[in-house]
Amino acid sequence: MEERNICLMNDSFPPVIDGVANAVINYARILTENHGHAAVVTPYYPDVDDSGYPFPVYRYPSMNLPGKLGYRAGIPFSPELMARLEAERFSLIHSHCPISSTLLARSLRDQIQAPVVLTYHTKFDIDIANAVRGKLLQEELIRLLVRNVSACDEVWTVSRGAGENLRSLGYEGDYVVMPNGVDFPKGRVSDAAVEEVTGGFDLPAGVPVLLFVGRMMWYKGIRIILDALKTLDSEGRAFRMVFVGGGGDKEEIRAYAGELALGEKVIFVEPIRDRERIRAWYCRADLFLFPSTFDTNGLVVREAAACALPSVLVRGSCAAEDADDGETGFLIEENAASMAQTLRDLLEKPEQMRRVGQQAQQGLYLSWEDSVANAWEGYGAVIEKYRSGGYAREKTASDEAFRNLGDLMDKMSRLDRLDLRKTVEIRGKSLSLAEVSGLIHKILDQGEESLRQRYDRFL
Repeated sequence: MEERNICLMNDSFPPVIDGVANAVINYARILTENHGHAAVVTPYYPDVDDSGYPFPVYRYPSMNLPGKLGYRAGIPFSPELMARLEAERFSLIHSHCPISSTLLARSLRDQIQAPVVLTYHTKFDIDIANAVRGKLLQEELIRLLVRNVSACDEVWTVSRGAGENLRSLGYEGDYVVMPNGVDFPKGRVSDAAVEEVTGGFDLPAGVPVLLFVGRMMWYKGIRIILDALKTLDSEGRAFRMVFVGGGGDKEEIRAYAGELALGEKVIFVEPIRDRERIRAWYCRADLFLFPSTFDTNGLVVREAAACALPSVLVRGSCAAEDADDGETGFLIEENAASMAQTLRDLLEKPEQMRRVGQQAQQGLYLSWEDSVANAWEGYGAVIEKYRSGGYAREKTASDEAFRNLGDLMDKMSRLDRLDLRKTVEIRGKSLSLAEVSGLIHKILDQGEESLRQRYDRFL
């Protein structure tokens, strides 16, 4: 069998920790351990150390994004990087972000003649709305995103809901649902491990523990949780609510919990990178609350299921796609009253929560090993189809990809919250986003050589 080398691209990667970064880490790890070879290509972060990974990590220039987002914008424009990637002789390029990463993936595709698969993880229209002021600019960025997605050879989504979100943005092509897995084994950690992690918190015996794990952002449905808890508190019900994670809205969320006078009943825990310590929290809790309609897959729901912890989910959300109400999860309407009523019922029925948790473990759990094995099989089909000419050639124009990159840089330079004094380094030159955009368009006008030959000569 031919040995495959897979190029994984994403705009987020440690030190940023989010669901997609976690997916890319597990893809790279399991591909390297069980199947073939893999490398990760991602934006540069200051003082980052990638030496501990069992696979190579390539970084390209980036710039801080404004506000509370906590991400850097990748500027996938580096002749040195392109030369190194060409030398890797990748069999397939798998992008996990439809913007900068996919622009780079499309450019690399034409240099090495390898297919591009995109996995659509996130509702990017919501991300764009949170990051960009101005309806016109939002619409321009969404159109660029859809053009980028449409130019990929194959599109995967992590859920049916993610695919429908992509269609709502204007994408008209086909997609394959390829769910993500979780890196927890089935089963609980030891009681001693639970006590070590959670024992220092005010969690009285016999008092139900409710849990949320994830980015502390309002769009995760956190206001629904807090308003429902206020109702329960006003009725004199005992509980503890634990939020584990960080995010741009965390201080506002903490302040709102204070306004509701929830006091010691709400506990905020800093982000935890140690997976066994996170497992300990899942094992200590009685119920996982995840009323998010933003998430397209809800890996935390499968993490909870691995520990036999049942979840409360919004009916019709992507996170609830595979959950059966009262069997493998508990479904509510997207409001605090519905959440409060469900919690009111369940806190009196610990046996029902335990039963549904056990059934969730059997029905919702998917390991990363199984998920990546499914992707590996899919890679083989994509490579074969690409080599036989099964994908439209008009999708493989790197000049168009680079022109889109120039347009993206131009649009980003118009973000009114972006500090335009910040620059990126290209071969020792400090360039603003607007200057990068202009440089890209000049390179595109240089003639008929390959794209890399042109920017090598121009720079």
